[in-house]
Amino acid sequence: MQEFDYDLQSIQAARDLARKGQVAANQIANYSVEQIDRILRSMVEVAEKNAEKLAQMAVEETTFGNVHDKIYKNHMASGLLYEQIKDKKTIGVIDVDEKNQVITIAEPVGLVMGIVPSTNPTSTVLYKSMIALKSRNAIVFSPHPKAAKCTNLAIKLMNDAAVAAGAPENIIQGISMATIAATNELMHAPEVKMIIATGGPGMVKAAYSSGKPALGVGAGNSPSYIERTANVKQAVRQIVASKTFDNGTICASEQSVICETCNHDEVVAEFKKQGGYFMSEEECAKVCKILFRNGHSMSPNFVGHAALDIAKAAGISVPADTKILIGEQHGVGPEWPLSYEKLTTVLAFYTVADWHEACDLSIALLQNGIGHTMNIHTEDKEIVRKFSVKPASRILINTGGTQGGTGLSTGLEVALTLGCGTWGGSSVSENVGPQHLINIKRVVNGLVEPDEVAAKDETFAKWHPELAAQYGCAPHAEGGCGCSEAHCEPAHETQETGIEMPVGHGTSGISYSVGCNCCGGQTVTQEDLQHPSDAIDAEELKKMVNELVAAFRGE
Repeated sequence: MQEFDYDLQSIQAARDLARKGQVAANQIANYSVEQIDRILRSMVEVAEKNAEKLAQMAVEETTFGNVHDKIYKNHMASGLLYEQIKDKKTIGVIDVDEKNQVITIAEPVGLVMGIVPSTNPTSTVLYKSMIALKSRNAIVFSPHPKAAKCTNLAIKLMNDAAVAAGAPENIIQGISMATIAATNELMHAPEVKMIIATGGPGMVKAAYSSGKPALGVGAGNSPSYIERTANVKQAVRQIVASKTFDNGTICASEQSVICETCNHDEVVAEFKKQGGYFMSEEECAKVCKILFRNGHSMSPNFVGHAALDIAKAAGISVPADTKILIGEQHGVGPEWPLSYEKLTTVLAFYTVADWHEACDLSIALLQNGIGHTMNIHTEDKEIVRKFSVKPASRILINTGGTQGGTGLSTGLEVALTLGCGTWGGSSVSENVGPQHLINIKRVVNGLVEPDEVAAKDETFAKWHPELAAQYGCAPHAEGGCGCSEAHCEPAHETQETGIEMPVGHGTSGISYSVGCNCCGGQTVTQEDLQHPSDAIDAEELKKMVNELVAAFRGE
């Protein structure tokens, strides 16, 4: 039997996954709200039972983060997420606008591809599986090679739980032969309809270059400004809690702290009390030497590591209770490497004279993580208004970046894919949820006859009175349509028939009213008025759509 190279085998495996995923996507597209909810609850139960095991595997395999916080991440991406999305309308008729006669229907996008980062390998699988199935999609994952073992276990657990609750076979799959070739093949597979890309800049760029609709996120480089009116003790507590959560692996975590000259001493003292170690210039250089490679690209060897481990590796001595290493910086750019994103327990530290300088510095820092997140600690509402215009999709006030940006400590949606908007080259600026994984279609009824649009448009008559007058059915002050037909009467005559006018009367081929039909050369008789067999009101239209949706599902 002929042996094929590993990369060629992985390509064929990726094609097989896509084909199986398409079959599952076609099947789940007809599931009801009740069926989907039953599946999600089964997935949550399995995820919660295995949260600790998955966390331990992730830390052992990647060396990133810590077990304690990864357990909570897994809970966040399953049980907590379910409570938030369970009542979201993502199936069938999701809105009815009776006034404008518009019915909105949600349909699945099909087979979704999920790219999984090594920093959140199991929680990302749980999260993306949940939002994909909530919107009736199948999903296939591309694990990071550094986290393939724990990622594939999470995929298997979620698929088995979903299938046990009635989902189609292969509803949640993953690449077992993790290669760049396999990921690339999956991105370009015709069966894949959308990509959710969470990972490094290269992977996100590849997703957007695939020719498929993609939801990608850019790098985060969140500055945290402790303004002069801030509660310093509380601000430092929130920053430390955020930056140390899973050892700083969440992209919304703080990367730089900005204080003012007037509160500098208080901020420094408070950081020291709460586990911050301010490095000397020499110590900072030693840490940067091991932390970065090729300029400001962070070495994976120290992503998500504890401050004590980083200090030991750099050869510097720090107190045993050190939680964060802090390096004072005097600029932004290659000469100041800590001014870039650091997904670990290291912070840059800046001092400015006032909010004007803080504003300019924040914008400079955000250029290396534009569109993502910014934090402000202040009691001044005017400062909030001034900083709300910064190029960040999440402006967080008096909270930690990690917990605030992901929706744990704020009213934002719970999510692990945080859009950066067009600032960061992303197609979405929100926290991504199931509402981003549906196609929206609308069933609409005519409100105005096509050949009467200009005539009944008062704004057209206002701006173009001479042209409006040329239309044969231009409105007249005394009522009626303005035509010369003898049988055409002003609309007020319909009141004499005793027939109540539905919303949108006299508007389409499916007529609502007893208005003028003279333009069609058809006389309306009294019998027609008493038996308007072609009339459809809002409730009837809604009923028709529900029946149509049920027919699509085979009910």
